[in-house]
Amino acid sequence: MSFLPDLGTFTMGIWSIGLGAIGAAVTGIVLANTDLFLSKPEKATLEFLEEIELKTLGSEQRTFKAGELWKENGAVIMAVRRPG
Repeated sequence: MSFLPDLGTFTMGIWSIGLGAIGAAVTGIVLANTDLFLSKPEKATLEFLEEIELKTLGSEQRTFKAGELWKENGAVIMAVRRPG
């Protein structure tokens, strides 16, 4: 007759919690450092870029369509969409 409780179930529960925590940590690291589940970027069409309204920085505020940039001369455009 033993007065010590059976630790088999307790030990199995601790191992399950430990393995679950390790699995969650590995999953979190993989998802934070890869783009596996992110949507793929779409290429912007020229028509879409032409209709974008641009604002100047500085004391003189001016708003114009992006198409004005390359109407007379060529232009290099980089479109960046910031999240949020």
